[in-house]
Amino acid sequence: MTPTASSLAQENEELRQRLREAEELIVAVRTGAVDALAIQGADGPRIFTLESADHGYRHLVEQMSEGAVLLGADGIVLYCNAALAAALSCNLSELLGRPFTDFVPPKYRAYWAELWQVGWNTQARGELPLQNGNDGALRPFSVSMNVLTFSGTPTLAVLLADMSARKEISAIRSVVVRQNELLDRKNEELVRQLAARQAVERTAAEANRVLEGIPQIAWTADTTGTTTYLNHRWFDYVGERAITAEQIANRIHPDDFAACMQSWERSLSTQESLELECRILNSEGEYRWMLGRALPSRNEQGEIVQWIGTYTDIHEHKLAQERISQAQRLLRDNNEELTRVNVDLDNFIYTASHDLKGPITNIEGLLGALTDELPIEARQRPPVNDILGMLTKSVERFQRTIGQLSDVAKLHREHGLPSAPVLLAPMVHDVCLDLAPLIRSTGAQLDLEVADDVAVNFLEKNLRSLVYNLLSNALKYRAPDRLPCVAVRARPEGRYVRLLVQDNGLGISEAGQRKLFGLFERLHSHVEGSGIGLFMVKKMVENAGGRIAVESELGVGSTFTVLLPQ
Repeated sequence: MTPTASSLAQENEELRQRLREAEELIVAVRTGAVDALAIQGADGPRIFTLESADHGYRHLVEQMSEGAVLLGADGIVLYCNAALAAALSCNLSELLGRPFTDFVPPKYRAYWAELWQVGWNTQARGELPLQNGNDGALRPFSVSMNVLTFSGTPTLAVLLADMSARKEISAIRSVVVRQNELLDRKNEELVRQLAARQAVERTAAEANRVLEGIPQIAWTADTTGTTTYLNHRWFDYVGERAITAEQIANRIHPDDFAACMQSWERSLSTQESLELECRILNSEGEYRWMLGRALPSRNEQGEIVQWIGTYTDIHEHKLAQERISQAQRLLRDNNEELTRVNVDLDNFIYTASHDLKGPITNIEGLLGALTDELPIEARQRPPVNDILGMLTKSVERFQRTIGQLSDVAKLHREHGLPSAPVLLAPMVHDVCLDLAPLIRSTGAQLDLEVADDVAVNFLEKNLRSLVYNLLSNALKYRAPDRLPCVAVRARPEGRYVRLLVQDNGLGISEAGQRKLFGLFERLHSHVEGSGIGLFMVKKMVENAGGRIAVESELGVGSTFTVLLPQ
């Protein structure tokens, strides 16, 4: 049904009447003329009484410059003072009965919800911007919240202090601070300029006090070398007031006197600066080391008018230097002793391996003769067959150990031999050909990234041994549940070539990595080996001035990184 003009006019008049009643009610609440409010809720009207005893407090709240508002449990504004309405550019009628969240910006409503929850449980404080009722402009407020009982019903009382003026004051203060800093810098500059002028003016007056003020012994002498002045530090040091040349000379240690006089006379004749070290006797009868220095003072014509010198106590420094020298001598002696021990050890290893070859060869021959003398049936009958096999294997292991010891001694003797540039790619290719049967039998996949022009400064046979050891180990210590994949990469890096050999084999534990490069260290017993290969590799690399390291994870694989000099 379309409303008629008369019905619309009647409805408009009813709305105007309700607005006048609401405004009258607000005025009555503010002036204390009304003692109760009836608010229509979902469960019917709720009565809020304003006790007459609270009239003075309501008047006080109305006079406050801060905003005040009472909120119901549903967030509806039950009461607010004129200060808040003015700050939000709203009429009181626009605030009463309205959700307070209407004035909270959307992105701050989650923060308001947190304050809301805390405020109902205890006192809460925070900072929150609110939207202007007219244009939505934001205004910062400091928020304080507490629960109050209003007509027997808990309400949340919120005080809102406008922070805009505070921020403006802070901005003004920052401008003042900057201006003050600028003035301070200008004042400091003026003070520095004044101090500079005063320093120039005081130069003549202070010249006589400089030598007395320094912590060192200061002295002056004329062009002939005769002492003309000693500061009080000298008299404190020697404990007497006389300054005769003989008394000064008697204070210098007899072992240092001749050298000191020679240096002083040379400076006087050459007009060059003086620097010497000597021991001077103090008042307690102790000689202490002093560093003596002197410079000639010249006039405008460049002529020497006097010498100005100092003595600086360096006794503790001198003793420390002596201790360092003794430690260096001891270290040098220890290094020489270690060198002799290493030479003796190399000689012992060489001699032992050489001397053991004869007996083990004899044992091998006797074992062969014994085997030949035994009937075939006896040789094949246990436990004779087992014993002969164990003896044969023991002899073979002994021979391998002797050979490896010979290799270790040989490696020590090769240290310091001249090396030459060796291309790395052909060497890796040759080793792969040597390992071709093992590569085929294991089904290994090789990934080689070594440029043809990459060369290292290394002994060729040692480089071959290094590459062979790393590649053969990657194949021998493969994981049983997957095909071995071995990557070999090399690239120049500064003064070195970085060689990487990476596999997906058994991997090495952290404890195993710490002893991996030790002599006769074996981490796996299911593969034939002596535990000397990686020891030899490390020695060869270090002898050439390089480094080797390993990164490994048990069950994943290992990566050996070798830095070889170019």
